[in-house]
Parts: sequence; C-alpha cells; structure tokens
Amino acid sequence: MKTYLAKKETVQPKWYLMDAEGKVLGRLAVKAANILRGRHKPTYTPHVDTGDYVVVINASKIVLTGKKEEATEYMSFSGYVGGEKYRKLTDVRRQKPEFIVTRAVKGMLPKNRLARTMLTKLRVFPGATHTHEAQNPVKL
Repeated sequence: MKTYLAKKETVQPKWYLMDAEGKVLGRLAVKAANILRGRHKPTYTPHVDTGDYVVVINASKIVLTGKKEEATEYMSFSGYVGGEKYRKLTDVRRQKPEFIVTRAVKGMLPKNRLARTMLTKLRVFPGATHTHEAQNPVKL
C-alpha cells in the first residue's frame, strides 16, 4: 500500500464560516487552526497547504474564561531600545477585536513559512456581516 501525499495543484479549498458569539477563544482558535492546516481532511499532508478558508464573524463577542479578560496583555516591540509597548485585552477588544482571534489562531499554527501562508486564509470580522457571501461559506 502506498502513502498518499497531496500536491499543491490538486487541493480544492473550501470556505467555512464560524460564528464567534459566545464561544471561548481558545476552543474556537483550535478549530480554526485545524481547518486552516487541513487536519480535518483525510488527504492531510504536513508539508503541503491542504487547508481551507475560514471566515470568523462576531469577533468582538468572543468569551474568555477565568481572569484572562483583565490579566491578558499583548506586547509589541518597535526594535528600538525601550520600544516595548503593552496593551490590555480590554483596550484591544475596543479598538481592533479581530486582532484577538487572529493572534490566538496564529499561536496555534506552526512557526514557519507555510503557516504564514495558511494565516492569509483566515478572515476575521468584528461584526455579523462579512464580505465573502459570494464564496458560499459552509457554516460550522
């Protein structure tokens, strides 16, 4: 019996829609990361991008458990001495709520060039409307 290895040219990506309203951030991010990688398919190949597109709506209504809402901080570094900046999750949720979901999914993907291309297939929207109705995403 031969082992099947998927080719980049033969992959037919699909579109999926996830509603984040009332969902726990980590659990939603795991499902999104697995779909982006293609782990849900029998043709999954680790070194080939066999994943699908994921559209996440209602990112501003995501839920965090415990004291993570007050304790979580996001750090950014400008590259200069003393250039560290820390932002609280509550401030990020107010200004750019889609960053929270994108950052969580990015952390669950491998750290390589392939994962950076996989992350481009993630589309996050803060509200209930999205711009991908033409792709007919399947609701999860």
